[in-house]
Amino acid sequence: MKLVITCEHGGNEIPEKFHILFSDKEILNTHRGYDLGALDVFNTLKHLAIYTNYSTTSRLFIELNRSLWHKNLFSDFTKKLSDLEKKDIIKTYYNIYRKSVENEIETLITNQNTVVHLSIHSFTPILNDSVRNCDIGLLYDSSNQQEKKIALQLKEALHRINPKWHVRFNYPYLGKADGFTTYLRKHFKENYIGIEIEINQKFSKNNIMNFQLKEDLHKAIASL
Repeated sequence: MKLVITCEHGGNEIPEKFHILFSDKEILNTHRGYDLGALDVFNTLKHLAIYTNYSTTSRLFIELNRSLWHKNLFSDFTKKLSDLEKKDIIKTYYNIYRKSVENEIETLITNQNTVVHLSIHSFTPILNDSVRNCDIGLLYDSSNQQEKKIALQLKEALHRINPKWHVRFNYPYLGKADGFTTYLRKHFKENYIGIEIEINQKFSKNNIMNFQLKEDLHKAIASL
């Protein structure tokens, strides 16, 4: 098995020529602009993997974790752009990132490896006045026995290391919902295991807890 780790929402950068679209710059610093703390977790884990990749382009510019057909591929800020501009953004940002990851995974699988792909994300602790009751979410396809096995092993490892972590499967989102791992799972019918790791953003504001979470997650993944 070969480990691949990615982070699709690591930053909130907007290319300079498109700054004019974002008169409300503060929106870029919220959970809508990027996954707070995700890149920090990614950087803690990256040396465990044979291949890593990340993006610091804001999801409000183009959503790298959505398929080309998805209604939220472009946000309310960029939907007004011309078709030509959108095609150029897809070519320059979306395709370059996703094809790089896809091509590396394809090479590994072609060389008779099974790829375990961990996609690092984070979620806002409160959404629409509802508190998300979870520390770490593991998103996978519940009908895929390999993914189910790895997710269960990862949860058990985290609890052995530190029983206080509240780990949930397919929460706060479903692992089969549209996303990069979902696309790759369909593209690579065999020897691909894709799991999204969702971290509660409340830890990014608590240095001690954030450090503990990163250390424990690192130990859990390394133990597998």
